Amino acid sequence: MGSIRTTKEQIANYWFKIVDECGLSVDASEATERCWRCGYKARLERCHIVPESLGGGDSPDNLVLLCKRCHIENPNVNDPEIMWDWIRAYGTPIYDTFWSIEGFKEYKFIYGKSFYEEVKERNIKNVEEIERIINEEFKKASFHFGHLYFNRATLAGVIRMVLKKYDKDAL
Repeated sequence: MGSIRTTKEQIANYWFKIVDECGLSVDASEATERCWRCGYKARLERCHIVPESLGGGDSPDNLVLLCKRCHIENPNVNDPEIMWDWIRAYGTPIYDTFWSIEGFKEYKFIYGKSFYEEVKERNIKNVEEIERIINEEFKKASFHFGHLYFNRATLAGVIRMVLKKYDKDAL
């Protein structure tokens, strides 16, 4: 596998002339600084839309810019539409919220109800108290080996710990 010669600027310039940025997690003005899927500011990797192993080339029309985390998760198929379907499916309008949203989805998947439903059931009104507990509970979590971020399961776990702590304190 050879090194990619196409620059990040060439990739962004190519796509943001032909792709509507509505529904994406990044604006054209920050397309070389923020991941196109999650919208986080990170070191971006040039990611093949159709992998080299399936005949994809290193031209701007076959590359997008993703952070390492999203690059690992991207679809590796020979249909270029799938990449754009995947990127758009995760579009979020507010920067730096994508992974928190994913943590809340993971919580609902694991526990069968949303954090909002849990808050509503408990009739929690004291936002400052919840913020205090959140700050405490995040100190009891760590990054997975080799990663500099909380994964979905850790975020969901912290949410659960917050609710357990709230319940214990409410007694």
